[in-house]
Amino acid sequence: MGTENVGESELDRAEIIEIAQKIVREGLGPICDNCIGRQFAKVSSGLSNKTRGEILKDALKKRDVEIETGKCWLCNGLFEHLDVWVSKALETLNEYEYDTFLVGTKVSGLILENEELMWEIAGASFAEPLKAELNREVGKKIEQETGKIAEFDRPDVVVLLNLWTGEVELQVNSVFIYGRYRKFLRGIPQTKWFCRECRGRGCERCNFTGKMYAESVEELIKDSVLDEFRGEDMVLHGSGREDIDARMLGSGRPFVVELKEPKLRNVDLQMLEAKVKEENTGKLEVTDLKYVNREMVARVKNAKAAKTYRVEVQLNADVKEAELRDAVAALDGAVIEQQTPTRVVHRRADLVRKRRVNEMKLVHFADGICDIETKCDGGLYIKELISGDSGRTKPSLSELLGSEAEVKELDVVDVDLDVRVEDGKS
Repeated sequence: MGTENVGESELDRAEIIEIAQKIVREGLGPICDNCIGRQFAKVSSGLSNKTRGEILKDALKKRDVEIETGKCWLCNGLFEHLDVWVSKALETLNEYEYDTFLVGTKVSGLILENEELMWEIAGASFAEPLKAELNREVGKKIEQETGKIAEFDRPDVVVLLNLWTGEVELQVNSVFIYGRYRKFLRGIPQTKWFCRECRGRGCERCNFTGKMYAESVEELIKDSVLDEFRGEDMVLHGSGREDIDARMLGSGRPFVVELKEPKLRNVDLQMLEAKVKEENTGKLEVTDLKYVNREMVARVKNAKAAKTYRVEVQLNADVKEAELRDAVAALDGAVIEQQTPTRVVHRRADLVRKRRVNEMKLVHFADGICDIETKCDGGLYIKELISGDSGRTKPSLSELLGSEAEVKELDVVDVDLDVRVEDGKS
């Protein structure tokens, strides 16, 4: 064995042999090559703990130190039966598609106590924890058997060796897919709304469905997608959300779906787009699907997104086109002070926020009905920009006209997301 430096400390050969002899004499019984060698893992590199242990025991035998044989008192024979754990791991992994993995260990109380006793005997300065060696050795064998890669940062699956139960558990990390959705029907929320009366339990008000609305964008996508990945659940993370009575048209709204515990991870995304469209004809479609990593969820949810709307507005019959054009021109480029709208103040902090109307133009006007197209900062409530919300939004179209104006229909036609989308996987 070498005598390389470890931090500011080092051991020479005589000290190593002395500590090894102490381990053999003061331990609670036989000790395996792995467990004695592991106490000096940080002393030298290029050797396995098993090989270190073999070298140490040979050196002790030459000094006539008796080496007891039998089941190792520290690991309870764990390293003599690695193939059993490898076999269990491979059987558990068999029904999952994955490219990368990581091995972890839940150490039992007995082994933790034994390891602490060992460190009292030999010191812990140069030792490697038992679970670190077990993870590495099982991981190497899984790599050899499967050709998959052990990955520390973003593994597809984590194999957990539970020494308490003797079983192998699997932690399957989510698959994340970026895309945009277009919603063609009004009355469909982005995510499931639990019934306000029963909070999801089911009652007469919700016809015992537990929901305020029969379907949502999230549920429609989930019904088409989840089976393809053979996952347990799916969550939709949207870049903002349109009102329930608004359509989402044009380029669509950016989103990331999180597929939980998928058995498959490499589904054809073009096929998925076609399937969602076919199964939701006239309701919904998704485009631009790309595999992304977990960080994309926060980037999509937190990025600033200017939005373009097309609004059909009901005006007072006495409003003249010239007056309307002047009011629209006044809002074009205006900074709006908007107190949290009355309709959402029950779930949003009651604050005054400043948002800009980047563009506004009159598209059509006839018989007290006008169509307006406007591009605004994210977070500006368009219905209140038109109505004024009893003076909580200033200026507003109603205020500038001096008469009531009300949104009859609202469509989102573009969400300009200020974020770069890169292909990738967690």
